[in-house]
Amino acid sequence: MALLNITLLTCIAVLTGLLITCVLCLESQQLSQARVELGQRLRNVAPYLGAAALFFLAKRGTHKQSVELSKSIGLDITDGLYAVEGDFVPVLQDVIPDATIEFFTVMYMFGFPYLLVTAPILYFLSTSQRHLKELLVAYLLNYVIGAICYTLFIAYGPRNHLSSVDGLMYEFYPQTQDLTAAVSANTDVFPSLHTSLAVVVLVFAWRSRKEYPRWFPLAAFVVTSVVISTMYLGIHWALDIVAGAVLGVGSVYIAEWIVKRTERESGQAPNPGEDGIPSDVSD
Repeated sequence: MALLNITLLTCIAVLTGLLITCVLCLESQQLSQARVELGQRLRNVAPYLGAAALFFLAKRGTHKQSVELSKSIGLDITDGLYAVEGDFVPVLQDVIPDATIEFFTVMYMFGFPYLLVTAPILYFLSTSQRHLKELLVAYLLNYVIGAICYTLFIAYGPRNHLSSVDGLMYEFYPQTQDLTAAVSANTDVFPSLHTSLAVVVLVFAWRSRKEYPRWFPLAAFVVTSVVISTMYLGIHWALDIVAGAVLGVGSVYIAEWIVKRTERESGQAPNPGEDGIPSDVSD
């Protein structure tokens, strides 16, 4: 029951954030154009949506097996992470006021899925489908590389490794652990996919800032809060964040190359609106 309740609450929070963002960022003509071109746009991005959906289904279906494989062959790098960065996370917990625990819990639990859902919706409703295709490929790359790293490397977060670090979110809101445990293992630490995927969204928000000028500052605020929350709540090391940021930025450029190459080899010509945004919008 606790898992159902927190899942339902997450869905409500994400949908509320999505609706508010659409009101702030979208114009009525974009919605009208998307309604007219709905079928064409769905066909255009179907291969990318299909590839992402297949991977996520496969990932969920093999979650237990991947955890068991990691325990068999994985290299425990937890001590190494701590040796490099020291007590950064304990100091961060001491510096940030306890009054912010609820805020950072909301950002970690709800802000992160809000980013993942809102970005593709905005780019589906955009006059160009280029950002959406690249975004989906970047998502996929993050999860593929993340799954490989989580299998090869065993790493426990600061809350599980240091007595000086409190697992603040789970101590104050224990019901959140039901949802996080259902989607990841406590050794899924290096790199931080919360960080990498949030950074992916931020890069695309920057690239599309002229079409969606209000989206970038909103995304930047949520992304920054999510990244800080992963450390403040004792879930990730600072090195996980650095690795996640590198993965996020790198995946965007790889995704851009993959989409261009795929469409060039398939001989797909840009449809109306595909590259209809002036070049200075995409930067």
